[in-house]
Amino acid sequence: MLALVTGASSGIGAQYAFELAKRGHDLIIVSNQEKELGEVAREIAETYRVAVEPICMDLARSEAAEELYGMCQSSGKKVEILVNDAGVFFFNSLTNTDMRRIDVMLQLHVVTVTKLCRLFGEDMKREQHGYILNMSSLSAWMMFPGISVYESTKAYLRSFSVALSYELNPFGVGVTAVCPGAVDTGLYNLSMNLRRLAVRLGVSIPPEKLAKKAIAKMFKKRRQYIPGLINYLFLPFCKHLPDFLISLIMKKIECFQK
Repeated sequence: MLALVTGASSGIGAQYAFELAKRGHDLIIVSNQEKELGEVAREIAETYRVAVEPICMDLARSEAAEELYGMCQSSGKKVEILVNDAGVFFFNSLTNTDMRRIDVMLQLHVVTVTKLCRLFGEDMKREQHGYILNMSSLSAWMMFPGISVYESTKAYLRSFSVALSYELNPFGVGVTAVCPGAVDTGLYNLSMNLRRLAVRLGVSIPPEKLAKKAIAKMFKKRRQYIPGLINYLFLPFCKHLPDFLISLIMKKIECFQK
């Protein structure tokens, strides 16, 4: 089967690509980081002897989904596995956030993912076979200051994916929302010492471990997957953060931004 992975130039997206290649799947990998994407493509092709086509594209454009789908159609590529991993993260109060950053996040996490699922999902439905994996987050359950846009888009991805799963499952197509807590990548701009500590404490999960487990759940057509026992234990706390704690965090954010 041919798999398309977005955000595949680094981090979790690259690990999804490696994991699928390890399972013998040819790949189309997409990112706006051309150099890094080419390096990932070469390493995968040399290591696993599968066909890898890198496509350098900015998926934060409103027309990106249609362009990417059109490229696959015109070249006769039938995508049977779609992994939507491309995303961004910032920690900032909404009124202190540049409008362009907000637009990029909404386009990547909401608009492009929805359109790609619509376009490739129709083909999978017609073929009565296919798999879609969308990257949500544990923050989908959090009403947390500083990540108001991020957690809202991740909540959308989770709700959208579960609903789409019910729509497509009768036609042989699985849709999985992956909702990890912290993942050991450079996305959060933490020092290496803090990243290593978080992994040792079980607060953060290595991306290669997440990718392996998430892909396995996708092939089992699991609607939602939350990796790690600690995240399951933490989930009720996420849903019911006390007001005094949220207010305290908000004050800390405001002090940090001054």
